Amino acid sequence: MKTGSSVAPVAPVHFALRRHIVETVRLAAPLVVSRVGILVLVAVDMAMTGRVGAAELAYLGIGTAPQLVLMLVGLGMLRGASVLVAQAHGAADYPACGRIWRVALVHAALLGAFFGVLCLFGEWFLLAIGQEDHIAAGGGRVTVMYSWGLPAVLFGFATVNMLEGIGRATPGMLVMIVGNLVNAALNGLFIYGHGDLPAMGAEGAVLATSLVRWLMLVMLVAYVLLMKDGRKHVVRGSFSGAWDAGRTLRRLGYPIGLAQGMEALSFQMLVLLSGYLGTVALAAYNIVQNVVALGVLCAVGVSIATTVRVGMAVGRCDRVAATAAGWIGLGLYSVPMVGFAVLLLALPGAVAAIYTSDPMVATVAIGAFAMAVPALSMSGIQNVLLGALRGTGDVWVPAWVQGLCLWVVMLPLVALFAFALEWGVIGLITGLAIGNGVAAVLLAWRFAVISRRDIRRL
Repeated sequence: MKTGSSVAPVAPVHFALRRHIVETVRLAAPLVVSRVGILVLVAVDMAMTGRVGAAELAYLGIGTAPQLVLMLVGLGMLRGASVLVAQAHGAADYPACGRIWRVALVHAALLGAFFGVLCLFGEWFLLAIGQEDHIAAGGGRVTVMYSWGLPAVLFGFATVNMLEGIGRATPGMLVMIVGNLVNAALNGLFIYGHGDLPAMGAEGAVLATSLVRWLMLVMLVAYVLLMKDGRKHVVRGSFSGAWDAGRTLRRLGYPIGLAQGMEALSFQMLVLLSGYLGTVALAAYNIVQNVVALGVLCAVGVSIATTVRVGMAVGRCDRVAATAAGWIGLGLYSVPMVGFAVLLLALPGAVAAIYTSDPMVATVAIGAFAMAVPALSMSGIQNVLLGALRGTGDVWVPAWVQGLCLWVVMLPLVALFAFALEWGVIGLITGLAIGNGVAAVLLAWRFAVISRRDIRRL
């Protein structure tokens, strides 16, 4: 890693173990809430749209899938901002924090505009992959409605990345909570109609989501511009040095965006494969995947907190603190992981009953919950390790490790277990667990190697 600033690094400060744990938990707790809030927003859209009818729910689901992949790629390409801000903050180079934010906003605008245009061709894409005409048309209308909200979500996460990089995650959590409340209220108006306002079904749900994304952006930017230490972080400044900052941001963003895109596509492949097992298996797999996704989002919150803590230590050129922050983040994830494991193993029927009243679907889902525990554990562990490595600026090797484990290890094993051995949904989850387990082992080895090297700020 190269030194990217003339600012002299602050003398290393070796925090005590307790201090590391407290600081990581303080940062991770609101991050977990805000990331789970993303899934809650989608779940509320699905639940409220489902009351209109199966067709509208199908349009929403099929139209959300391509938008979700684009959004995750965009968020990954902007994720490097939190690394750069954390390292700058750790090095006490506070003016760089505001400059990195402004550069990230420019990149968010370009990515948002590009992905928004791609969403306009949603119907064409769905027809090209063989969807029925009415599903492609309904899903296409949904992607068009998503198109003008995509820039807002990328602007918003660029701003959240800056705040999280300086160790301030609570504003993002509060904005997400407000966004969920407003989204539910707007859904009632747009999905079902009210007075002269017509019922819009799936399009109405996405209209509400897009409006909420812009509302959340306004709230986040207002907070940044008005925060007490905004002057110290130079949030209102020029673009001096923006070219170098942008180049570094892109160097970090390309592999992270690639990794998130490959991960999203691989999970979409699992959904498609589950469809070949029949309607019951498809429904059961979606239940198991949703439960695993909740646990993984907890891991994502801990992962981002670990990225920030490692990045701040790297900014101080404190290798001991960076190493400790990475392994402590991994240890802290065991707390929610154990909670999910106990819930799935002790009360599988109660968990399944939340999602379905169909006894056949519930039986298949309950049978797969036991294997979902290691799948959830391995997925979470690799996410936290990715966060630790990104905090050091190591992004390309982890991206290739993750991609190879998902596409070369996981998917062939899924095909073997689910179809050749006829394990069904349990085979899908077993392949997922092994693929993520191999990735977790390799990423742990990589972090151990990086931790023994001299570290410098990007």
